[in-house]
Amino acid sequence: MVTSVFTGWVQLLTADPKITPSTGSRTAAPAAQLVSEAEGLLQAGIKQGEKKDFSGAKRSFRQVLHLNPANKFAWYNLGVIAQHDNRTADARAAYDKALKIDPNFESALYNKAILIESSDIDQAIVLLRRIVGANPKAATAYLHLGQALGKAGRDGEAEDAFGLAVRADPSLQQLVPEQFRDSASAAPTATAGTKR
Repeated sequence: MVTSVFTGWVQLLTADPKITPSTGSRTAAPAAQLVSEAEGLLQAGIKQGEKKDFSGAKRSFRQVLHLNPANKFAWYNLGVIAQHDNRTADARAAYDKALKIDPNFESALYNKAILIESSDIDQAIVLLRRIVGANPKAATAYLHLGQALGKAGRDGEAEDAFGLAVRADPSLQQLVPEQFRDSASAAPTATAGTKR
């Protein structure tokens, strides 16, 4: 059985164009300062989270949201903390807020799918299909899609998903459930990915 592991911290690597002030604006300097402050707090929160200082990280991410309520990374990282603490409702709410800002935010889609897999397998499958539809090389998403499809009794589709996972990342072969391992190989098949 594949263990359900969610993804960790996500950070802003470059300024988000939706929050970067335009040049020539009278508010550009204060807005730029707020963006810089929010980015610094986001980085601080991630470092705190990596050091297992979840209360400090939560404070930092809340401060980011005070400066910019539309910061998907802060919402996502609050979801990671809540999911780590087994606060399912809080994690789902945080991921939903991140996804409202960016419906294609892959990490939030993935973590939400993992979060709801035991209670709403069909919705988890929908979310995982969105990820692999946008990123056909998302090996771990294919792996979990296979797991979810297997739990739903959709063995043919699960077999295809596991095969796609292993072809994208052969090291995942060992994580494929035994009943699907023979059919999930790194060599492509003529039917892989055709069943939906």
